[in-house]
Amino acid sequence: MAPQKKSKKTKRKPKDASKSNASSEPKPSESKASEVDWWYAFWRKNSDSGAAIPSDEDEAFKYFFRVSKKTFDYICSLVREDLVSRPPSGLINIEGRLLSVEKQVAIAMRRLASGESQVSVGAAFGVGQSTVSQVTWRFIESMEERARHHLNWPDSDRMEQIKTNLETTFRLPNCCGAIDATHIIMTLPAVESSDDWCDQESNYSMFLQVIVDHELRFLDIVTGWPGSMTISRLIKCSGFYKLCESGERLNGSVKLSSEGAEIREFIIGDTAYPLLSWLMTPFEGKGLSVSMTNFNEKHKAVRFLAGRALSQLKGSWRILHKVMWRPDKHKLPSIILVCCLLHNIIIDNGDELRADVILSDHHDAGYKEQSCQQMDSAGQTMRENLSKHLQSLEVHHFG
Repeated sequence: MAPQKKSKKTKRKPKDASKSNASSEPKPSESKASEVDWWYAFWRKNSDSGAAIPSDEDEAFKYFFRVSKKTFDYICSLVREDLVSRPPSGLINIEGRLLSVEKQVAIAMRRLASGESQVSVGAAFGVGQSTVSQVTWRFIESMEERARHHLNWPDSDRMEQIKTNLETTFRLPNCCGAIDATHIIMTLPAVESSDDWCDQESNYSMFLQVIVDHELRFLDIVTGWPGSMTISRLIKCSGFYKLCESGERLNGSVKLSSEGAEIREFIIGDTAYPLLSWLMTPFEGKGLSVSMTNFNEKHKAVRFLAGRALSQLKGSWRILHKVMWRPDKHKLPSIILVCCLLHNIIIDNGDELRADVILSDHHDAGYKEQSCQQMDSAGQTMRENLSKHLQSLEVHHFG
């Protein structure tokens, strides 16, 4: 278990991120020709590096960088001011020219998307390992600041849209999303290795916990905590838990079930989470009633959204799926956050999440399912009300 002093890492948590920075307008400092040149040079050099690379130019672009050219241009507009105003030393390519903002963004996004080594990514762009390292970290720092507005808890109007969609699809009134967690596996130098970071499967890992909506958008994330923690303890260490317990989150209007019982706002989680008034877990045990089984089916369908979002995240940004080689544990939460921001930007811009990159197995393959036995009475009452509501709808539908 991580000692309490580890909480200093939570300063990088994006919970309740309220910073919304207006995106920087593109500056005419880079010629259009150079913007195009880097892509065609890269495409020519790497077009035969894998059998799955599409022959269509636009599809090939999305293959390498996970986003359309339009979304890529938007990302460049976010970070342009930072990458132009503070050029580091050494960012000169082999032709003696300063790297364009577009090429810097491409290098960083390719590093995140492929998870390949800095040497391999550098070779694909004709730059050195140190350049890839500098460029990637500068991009992450800028995105962490400039793109934070893409990860905020929804306002009341947006939350009503989410609840309406989830109720229409899954018949669960006042459901605000689903929660899940995954391990980001890493190696650590021997001098840094400790039981704090060694998880139940004997891997060194860092947790990422997410709450997602019906479109797989991340509404809240928590990261920076050691994978040795239990998921039930992870959520209790989060700001989201504290806000819910104090009535400052999931505090929207109460709805009435088909039988007149009160149903407050809530999210869906698996058996690793405690059953709370605002966090619904499935019924467990044998001999479940019809209403309990029906509730579990709907519950599982909503919970699948969070699992799919994490499989999409790790599949798109492979740096999170591959074993992270000796990461700076203080910087790793920023890398995780920026990958989550990129995931949301794709959705927010109307771009498509690439279905062909999603992980084929579970996002936390190799980890046993955890079980938390904690239940509070208000949570039990809420779950009973929901199961009876669903059963009533079934009877009415088939009656």
